[in-house]
Amino acid sequence: MARQQSRALRRGWTTGACAAAAARAAFTALLSGRFPDPVTIRLPRGAVASFRLALAELGKGHARAGIVKDAGDDPDVTQGALIIADVVWAAPGSGIGFAAGEGVGTVTRAGLALAVGEPAINPAPRAMISAALSEAAEEDGAPPPDLTVTIAIPGGARLAEKTMNARLGIEGGLSILGTTGIVIPYSCSSWIHSIRRGIDVARAAGLGHIAASTGATSERAVQRLYELPDHALIDMGDFVGGVLKYLHTHPVARLTIAGGFAKLAKLAAGHLDLHSARSHVDTAALGEMLGRLGADDATVEAARTAAGAGEVLALADGLQRDLARLVATRAREVALATLSGKTAVEVAVVDRTGEFLARVGW
Repeated sequence: MARQQSRALRRGWTTGACAAAAARAAFTALLSGRFPDPVTIRLPRGAVASFRLALAELGKGHARAGIVKDAGDDPDVTQGALIIADVVWAAPGSGIGFAAGEGVGTVTRAGLALAVGEPAINPAPRAMISAALSEAAEEDGAPPPDLTVTIAIPGGARLAEKTMNARLGIEGGLSILGTTGIVIPYSCSSWIHSIRRGIDVARAAGLGHIAASTGATSERAVQRLYELPDHALIDMGDFVGGVLKYLHTHPVARLTIAGGFAKLAKLAAGHLDLHSARSHVDTAALGEMLGRLGADDATVEAARTAAGAGEVLALADGLQRDLARLVATRAREVALATLSGKTAVEVAVVDRTGEFLARVGW
């Protein structure tokens, strides 16, 4: 999808903001017998946001409300999902507690910000929900509330299959995420969040070797080579910088960076964001590498003006593995320069069939 737009991209709301608004609407109904629609909450940085209700049900001692997630122009997996908060009175003095309903996962592996057994409602959304409920109580003249808030996302277990939750040890559904309440289109904050949490889980499990891959083919090749468990695998996509910068302060003993020739050629050129809209393959530099490897002048010139990395690799007749090794060497140098020096690095270039063209490091 082209990133150039004829209009500004529309921002949306996180699952955490939707859950907080739904919880406030349900609690207000519990206090007053009516649901505010739209319901307004204050976001963590002070702004206010209003949400229309898609569900409003009031029973004896409990109420639930639902809001359809609007992620704006971001291609979020939860776009259009119904976020439901069910609020019931809890024992006096117990404060606000949380539970996972249908489609919300449960933490099963150490290393996350939540304890094993806790519903996958992250700390920032919990704080947002608690603040919204406390504000509603204050406006009603009620004491600080004692409530159990159950968050549900019908169909969330199916949607979670498109996320990295299973690898992180979050089973049964989605996570409730968001630190600001606002989704910025194409910021890919949830992907970066998953990368960081994946590293946390691997460290907590005592793993000394993790592999960060640009795609499924390279990931399978590395897992097969080293017999790595799933939670040692980081699906970094284009965000190699997200991996390296987090490992700078949260190191592991060994890191394998695996990917295709084109992606790693970008890393070799110093790019830490490998997306086609934010970095480009330097075919002139690849042509110079071929010259160093002994290619004739015509091949070097053709490579310098090639349309992309795949064309350069095709031109490197008999020198493909040497060129891949040189790219891997330079990519490794860039990675090491970004890290703290506590992590040993291997870079593996994988072709489209899953075979290694080059492995450099350790």
